[in-house]
Amino acid sequence: MRTDVLIVGGGVGGVAAALAALRRGRSVIVTEEHDWIGGQLTSQAVPPDEHTWIEQFGCTRSYRSFRDSVRAYYRTWYPLTQQARERPDLNPGLGRVGRLCHEPRVALAVLEGMLAPYRSAGTLQVLTGRRPVAAHVDGDRITAVTVADRAGEHQTIEAPYVLDATELGDLLPLADVEHVIGFESQSETGEPSAPSQAQPLNQQAFSWVLAIEHRDGEDHTIDRPDQYGFWRDYQPDVWPDRLLSLTAPDPRTLEPLTRTFVPNTESGPIIADQSADPGDRDLWQFRRIFAREQFPPGFATSDVTVVNWPMIDYLLGPLVGVSDEERAKHLEGARQLSLSMLYWLQTEAPRPDGGAGWPGLRTRPDIMGTPDGLAMAPYIRESRRIRAHTTVVEQDLSMTVRGDAGAVQYPDSVGIGMYRIDLHPSTGGDNYLDVPSSPFQIPLGALLPVRMRNLLPAGKNIGTTHITNGCYRLHPVEWNIGEAAGALVAHCLTNSLTPQQVHGDERRLATFQNELRSDGFELAWPEIKGY
Repeated sequence: MRTDVLIVGGGVGGVAAALAALRRGRSVIVTEEHDWIGGQLTSQAVPPDEHTWIEQFGCTRSYRSFRDSVRAYYRTWYPLTQQARERPDLNPGLGRVGRLCHEPRVALAVLEGMLAPYRSAGTLQVLTGRRPVAAHVDGDRITAVTVADRAGEHQTIEAPYVLDATELGDLLPLADVEHVIGFESQSETGEPSAPSQAQPLNQQAFSWVLAIEHRDGEDHTIDRPDQYGFWRDYQPDVWPDRLLSLTAPDPRTLEPLTRTFVPNTESGPIIADQSADPGDRDLWQFRRIFAREQFPPGFATSDVTVVNWPMIDYLLGPLVGVSDEERAKHLEGARQLSLSMLYWLQTEAPRPDGGAGWPGLRTRPDIMGTPDGLAMAPYIRESRRIRAHTTVVEQDLSMTVRGDAGAVQYPDSVGIGMYRIDLHPSTGGDNYLDVPSSPFQIPLGALLPVRMRNLLPAGKNIGTTHITNGCYRLHPVEWNIGEAAGALVAHCLTNSLTPQQVHGDERRLATFQNELRSDGFELAWPEIKGY
């Protein structure tokens, strides 16, 4: 198979990259390991983590179109109350983590709709159920990628430009692209929070998310998970209680914090604002994606909430830098941890009435598109990262370092983002690192590998560090990264340039940046302060 642009990985960045290249008249093939495109938004079932100003500014036009379309989908097809329907900032699930907590299937429908015209035109092919197994390289260029389906059948796809939009940067080792994993050393990055020695196997925890509802008076208790005995007694060294409890560190202060969990508590309208409240005090409302109070009485028996809590962060080992057998063990361990959390909630979790357990809790396989109600894929926070022309480091954007000066301004900006430096507990035994960040830019140099000429990252695999990945990994930033990568390769094809030529020439760079602005990219922040 041949195409102008091959995008390996159909997650948030992959979809955005495809849209950018397709809008510019290029043919695109997207391959995706799972059945759903959309990554964090769909197969990983994580509602968007977004900054405080997202309703006004701070994302690309196409990401805003996605957000608007999610709300339009609910207004068109769901029997919302008049009050909910009329809210311009409709939050479908009334979740506290962000202002647009929605079901993964709705995000999937919207993303498929955004891609549908190009499928019909024949300029886009999406190959799901495919994972990359080989990269064909000639010197500093990648010429083709071979993908395998679940039956083991192989397809080789040739393209002048290849984007790695996989969740873990899977093309980087296959194509021998210089990259880094885990925690860099302070001597390498100069970061105040980095360790003295590099720790490649020290990576952010990943989580296997699940969706649950509660049927009062019913018993949906699952069979005791195989590893429940282990997880029931497991207490990380940096944890104030056993992992299966309602007590965990406050990410920002590290003080013990006991959360509440009571199914189907009503909240009324919520305006989520992570600058003031991370939203995780009430676990039922934290990542709620369907709120029955926004519908006529009797329409829905229960809310639906996503279990993506500190208590299901898997800490016993990473997914990259280990053998296939070790990786499979950790993936199964994460699934067992999540199922154990559900079983604990059903049988042992403390209730306000003094009893224990909520047996009416059950998973929602229909919402997740899986047989058991766990997400289709694990939620990945940290990827392999390219050795890039520009590496974003902690001192470029940390408010502790920068103070009121704001983040470093990059003359080669291709977008903007904002999130706290939010590192979850890691496989090396570190606790949270959750500190204020300044609104930042995405430098084009962070998308350019130090050597490879036609392979670009399109997600969490850009030139950040273990630390700065903590604020560059969220939904709107990943979308912007992917969209910029797709726009860049289309620009290069149209103008017979290389990404390095665009980056290295002030006039060419300005031309490309003007093109991005015309396409709805924001390349700089107004005068605002981080949090």
